[in-house]
Amino acid sequence: MNATLDPAVFSVRPGTLPLLISMPHVGTCVPGDIAATMTEVARHVDDCDWHLERLYECAARRGAWLLVPSYARYVVDLNRPPDNANLYPGQDTTGLLPIDTFDKTPLYHPGGEPTAAEVARRVVRYWQPYHDALARNLAELKARHGAVLLWEAHSIRSQVPRFFEGRLPDFNFGTANGASAASGLAEALAECVRRHGGYTAVANRRFKGGYITRHYGAPRDGVHAVQLELSQVTYMQETRPYAYDEALAARVEPLLDALIDEALGRLPRG
Repeated sequence: MNATLDPAVFSVRPGTLPLLISMPHVGTCVPGDIAATMTEVARHVDDCDWHLERLYECAARRGAWLLVPSYARYVVDLNRPPDNANLYPGQDTTGLLPIDTFDKTPLYHPGGEPTAAEVARRVVRYWQPYHDALARNLAELKARHGAVLLWEAHSIRSQVPRFFEGRLPDFNFGTANGASAASGLAEALAECVRRHGGYTAVANRRFKGGYITRHYGAPRDGVHAVQLELSQVTYMQETRPYAYDEALAARVEPLLDALIDEALGRLPRG
C-alpha cells in the first residue's frame, strides 16, 4: 500500500485509436487518514489488478488511450455502482467500499468501518472524477471516430474460492450477455484465444462485465464495451510480492494485440 495524502485521482494517456482502455483496479495508493483505520493486511493491497499498465503497454504504443486510477480499490471500487447494488445477485461480491479482502480478511479495525457519510465522501472525492473522465473521453473518441471501443482491463488470481470454484479460465470476456457491445463480440474474442492455442477462454460466464461495462456500453449509440478478466497466472506471480513474469507476459502480449485487432475490426465504420 502506498499511503499518501493527495495524488491525482487518475491519469490519462492519450492515443490515436478509437480505443479507450480503462483499468479501474490497478491503483495502489491509500490516503493516510484512511490507512490509519485499516488493518495490517490492507497495506499489501492483495486484490489489486497488478501490472496491467505494463502488460498493456503494447496497446498504448499502438495508439490506445489509457485511463489509470491512482487509488486502490480498498479506497473505493470504481467498477461498482454508486448505490452499491450487487451486480451478480445470489453470488458473493465485494462492495463499493470493500470491508474485507477476497479471502474475507477484515480490512478495518473493529469499529473503523466506513460510515454512510464516509462512503458518500469517497464517492465524491475518488469515484466521481474517474467516471467523469471516462465519460468525457468516450464522448471525445466517439465524436472523432463515430464509434469507440471501451476495453475494461482486469485481472484476478486464478483461484479465489469466494467467487468461483476451481481454477478460472485464462481469458474471461464479458459484454453483459451481449448488451454492451456488437453482437457476438465476446464469443469472437474467446474463439480468437482458442485459435491462438495455449490458453483457455470463455464468454459471458462468471465475469459478464461490471458496472463500467454495463453502464457505458451502448452499441446502438456507438460505444462498444467489453471486459477482459485475465487470470494472473498467465503473466505474473500470484503470491506476494506479485512479481511480473517477463517470459509469461511476452507470450500474452501478442495475443492481446490480436484480440484488440479483432474487437476494433468489429466496430461499425463511419
